[in-house]
Amino acid sequence: MTTFIQLAIILAIILFFAKVGGALSIRMGQPSVFGELLVGIILGPSVINLFQLPFITSPEVATVVKEMGEIGVLLLMFLAGLELHLEELSQNKSASAYGGILGVITPIILGYIVGEFFNLDNTHSLFLGLTLGATSVSISAQTLMELKVLRSRVGLGLLGAAVFDDMLVILFLSIFMGLQTGGNLVTILLVVLKMVAFLVGSVYLGLKGIPWISRRVNRLPISQGPLTIAIVIMLIYGIGAELVGGMAAITGAFIAGLMFSRTKEKSEIDRGLRAISYSFFVPIFFIGIGLSVNIRELDVNAFWLMLSISVAGVIGKVVGSGLGAKLGKFTWLESLQLGIGMISRGEVGLIVASVGLQANLLSKDLFSSIVGMVIITTLITPPLLRASFGKPKQEKAIPTTN
Repeated sequence: MTTFIQLAIILAIILFFAKVGGALSIRMGQPSVFGELLVGIILGPSVINLFQLPFITSPEVATVVKEMGEIGVLLLMFLAGLELHLEELSQNKSASAYGGILGVITPIILGYIVGEFFNLDNTHSLFLGLTLGATSVSISAQTLMELKVLRSRVGLGLLGAAVFDDMLVILFLSIFMGLQTGGNLVTILLVVLKMVAFLVGSVYLGLKGIPWISRRVNRLPISQGPLTIAIVIMLIYGIGAELVGGMAAITGAFIAGLMFSRTKEKSEIDRGLRAISYSFFVPIFFIGIGLSVNIRELDVNAFWLMLSISVAGVIGKVVGSGLGAKLGKFTWLESLQLGIGMISRGEVGLIVASVGLQANLLSKDLFSSIVGMVIITTLITPPLLRASFGKPKQEKAIPTTN
């Protein structure tokens, strides 16, 4: 059986069961993403181990599926940005800034305390805290879109807070790794300058150049020109976020979506991307999160450590980001909703933990416990968000002033 046939079979299984899981989840009153995440865990090495079925003999299949999932999360965050306006996002800048900053600092402190309680050394305790500071907002963004509240104050504040969170976690991680390898102040300043350069450059070029490029491409006698150029620029922004800004590619994709939200071709791009994303790439991403973890490898002896990390991870985001939102003049309910939206660690938490494992900053037992925390926080976020918002309603933007 050729590699292509193996890949085709795997994709057919993933897409079919992703939609089945999503439909069952909605019937149970939960967002579809919750069902897709569960299906991913069932299809993964935790239960079925899809990539180890007898007829899957090519190791490239798993790699291709993983990379397709990465495209899926970029498309998801681009669509989230496309639904918003820069002016709307800036109206909630105080809540976003405070929520993002406290949503990183509080889990770091709690993670360090947990590490000390379990007699870890300072290095391991600090890195544990850094892992808890990460957030994967893609899960929450999808949930808010399903609930039709992405453009509410909470949705806008959440996406803004996630940008601050991403910047701070990367900055702290870079400082920590730099100190471990003998880095100095110049190295730290360079990290900050790269972030600022990317953010300023991407927004400036987006405001000045993207509307003009979109108009020119729309006049060309080619099929789906605006949609294609939107995907190209989304990928360029994602690449720039990682290579220039040292940030996550999803941040670049989100900014690209914000820039395209100002173009006249927005509706055409939105229709085309939604069809591509939600029928193919996005389900692969959500299933891929489950495929990337193995519950069987979780050490039973480290159960209490995993439970403590998970509790600290949840409290850190709900209290930290929630209090930050309250400082930004959100109501108590809105603050709670924003804090819940920051709980999920998803693929970002796994990436940060993997960096620590490779650098010998995490033991295998601690890494296993962190993986358990990532699974728990990722699974509980959609139903908690659903419960905090109540029944889905008509989406509308709620302006605020700072």
